[in-house]
Amino acid sequence: YTLSLHDALPISKLEKEAAEDATQKAFCDKEMKETKAKKEDKTAEVEKLSTKKEQKEAQSTKLKEEVATLQKELAEIASTQSEMDSLRSEEKATYEETKPELEKAVAGIQQALKVLKDYYAKAADHGSSEGAGGGIISLLEVAEADFSKNLSEVLAEEQVAAGVYEAQTKENGMTKLTKEQDVKYKNKEAASLDKAVSELTTDLESVQDELDAVNAAWKTITAQCV
Repeated sequence: YTLSLHDALPISKLEKEAAEDATQKAFCDKEMKETKAKKEDKTAEVEKLSTKKEQKEAQSTKLKEEVATLQKELAEIASTQSEMDSLRSEEKATYEETKPELEKAVAGIQQALKVLKDYYAKAADHGSSEGAGGGIISLLEVAEADFSKNLSEVLAEEQVAAGVYEAQTKENGMTKLTKEQDVKYKNKEAASLDKAVSELTTDLESVQDELDAVNAAWKTITAQCV
């Protein structure tokens, strides 16, 4: 049996269509595979950059909160030191006013005792009674002891107050220095993180644009091929 030319045409057409279908399938398989791979790659890159950006933002925020706390503590130290300075100034002024007065009183009583003792010693040599003089001398000796005691207490209180003030001032200074250095370091670190966040934001926007383009291509390919 021999096929006529008329009978052969439909077979040729089917072969051509089959060939076109095979070419289209190969194109679709290749494009969908490549586009899907790009889509997955860019999606992963976006997620990676987003995570990194969020981590650095969180670190920067934490550092800034710590700096705010440190600055509050520094303000409290400054306020405390100012109150201490004012109190110390008042204490020293009182001391410098009271000490000379007590010293003058003690010296005056001692001088009076010397005069009286010399006087009554001479009177005793001449046979005069020293009973009244002895009473006055005893009163002055009690007064001298009281004033001397007060003077010693004032001196001791000033020494203790000055020592406490100096120790606390030194401690405040060391704490202040430490916290100021900490603030300086944390501000520098936060600035570095903010810079990194800015760079990551730029990178993320760029990759997101690429992903948007890939998603658009994926939509076109799937509409054509699926």
